[in-house]
Amino acid sequence: MKKILDLISEEMKKAFEEAGYDRELGKVSLSNRPDLCEYQCNGAMAGAKTYKKAPIMIANEVAEKLTVSEIFSEVTAVMPGFLNLKVKEGFVTAYLKEMEASDKFGLKKPEKVKKIIIDYGGPNVAKPLHVGHLRSAIIGESIKRIARYVGHEVIGDIHLGDWGLQMGLIITELKERQPELVYFDEDYTGEYPKEPPFTIAELEEIYPTASGKSKEDKAYKERAMEDTYKLQNGVRGHRALWKHIIQVSVSDLKKNYANLNVDFDLWKGESDVHDRIPGMVEYMKKEGYAHESEGALVVDVKEETDTKEIPPCMILKSDGASLYNTTDLATIMERMEEIHPDQLIYVVDKRQELYFEQVFRCAKKTKLVEGNTDLRFLGFGTMNGKDGKPFKTRDGGVMRLESLISDINEQMFCKITDNHEVEEEEARKTAKIVALSAVKYGDLSNQASKDYIFDVDRFTSFEGDTGPYILYTMVRIKSILAKYKEQGGNPETVALQNSLSPSQKDLMLALTKFTSMMESAYEELAPHKVCAYIYELANAFNRFYHETKILTQEDEQVKAGFIALLKLTLAVLETCIQVLGFEAPERM
Repeated sequence: MKKILDLISEEMKKAFEEAGYDRELGKVSLSNRPDLCEYQCNGAMAGAKTYKKAPIMIANEVAEKLTVSEIFSEVTAVMPGFLNLKVKEGFVTAYLKEMEASDKFGLKKPEKVKKIIIDYGGPNVAKPLHVGHLRSAIIGESIKRIARYVGHEVIGDIHLGDWGLQMGLIITELKERQPELVYFDEDYTGEYPKEPPFTIAELEEIYPTASGKSKEDKAYKERAMEDTYKLQNGVRGHRALWKHIIQVSVSDLKKNYANLNVDFDLWKGESDVHDRIPGMVEYMKKEGYAHESEGALVVDVKEETDTKEIPPCMILKSDGASLYNTTDLATIMERMEEIHPDQLIYVVDKRQELYFEQVFRCAKKTKLVEGNTDLRFLGFGTMNGKDGKPFKTRDGGVMRLESLISDINEQMFCKITDNHEVEEEEARKTAKIVALSAVKYGDLSNQASKDYIFDVDRFTSFEGDTGPYILYTMVRIKSILAKYKEQGGNPETVALQNSLSPSQKDLMLALTKFTSMMESAYEELAPHKVCAYIYELANAFNRFYHETKILTQEDEQVKAGFIALLKLTLAVLETCIQVLGFEAPERM
């Protein structure tokens, strides 16, 4: 199905051609003066120099060709040569009917279905998720859903930090606390216990304790490095303990990500590519890509066109140890060999841009990826408190994500129960749904690359550009549709009709923008465009609602047309919040 702007532009291009001008001058855009017109064309201004004519003369000639048009109800040439346009109600209604009858509201299928991997987790095991993990999860999940909705094959990978010194630190601390554990008996050959010797709460206390000790005690850190070496070289007891750490951590991570309505197709980590690293390093040496520099193994990634310094990509440290670069490159290698993606998207803090520039250049230079594989870095800004600094707890610590979500759930519960009689169980359930919309919409409505203020009071408000406002609008529509059924009407048999008022037409025109918005949100990896669209749509609906007697309309056919419009509006809003990663309750 063609986008509405393309259909309107086609009509305008035909008029330019009939008037004797280049048809490409007839491109139409949304009006930047909606108080004057719905669409505009500036082609006469652009063509004035070529045709050595005053733009208003060209505009008048083109307008004359459109006096009888199936699309335009008004075409006005205004000084110095703009064409102000309004479209016919019947054209808009016909377009919406086609949208309603089409799969995905007429969104075109991609010419080529891409296989896309999105890397958008990155938590370290044995550590609780904190607010710093929020943006990666929320933005990555939304981009995954948008790309899937557009029609691509998308795989989300959490890419756990599960293999470095932190593992050795935990094992060393466990050995100090419980040296009698069978895992530390080097002569033991039997089966290890199936149940881990610690809980998630204990594990989350063990790591910071061990980390603190390693900074103060050189011998302790050396023991931790030795335990890391043993783990990475396959010592049975260390590997068994490591599996327990992964098992307990991943179980907790899945629970916390589920509370955010975030899920991953792959739960892989750095450990999954450990065995690939020696072969990859050997390949880079053999092919002449890697060379020694001050004892380290590096690949030069500087290019002649660089205007800033791009350091070499280090593959191995001088002591032969691997780095994040090494595991990230080995992960790219694994993904290319096993999944063959067309595109890899990394949703990461924007402060890591230089690092990923090095890794991407290295992957391409060493031919770990094919030349046409697209490597994308989507860097996000910082989530700050009202003081403009990175979001912290009241006592200045890093807030656990679980605590943040719990606090917002409680705040939303209080708002829902304030002056409302509602069962506690239902209120708790609704509060959880609305709180998630507040958090996700509050984040996603900002352009990903920008820092933003995490203002709980504003995000949880039922007024303004917020998630709860969007959900309240949807619940209002659901309520009207339910009452229509109670009156004996059948929402399944109603049909869209021509608009009877400016606010109704505005709502209908807002609906026509859906497909172009969704395409743009995918192409630019920009969930904020979905947020901006649904805020515009919700506002258009609420203006129509306040100006129109919907359920008390006496003409049943007119009422049925209103209901059909509401039904389509709700369906489009539901699709939009689904790709943003939240849902609407039945009541609020």
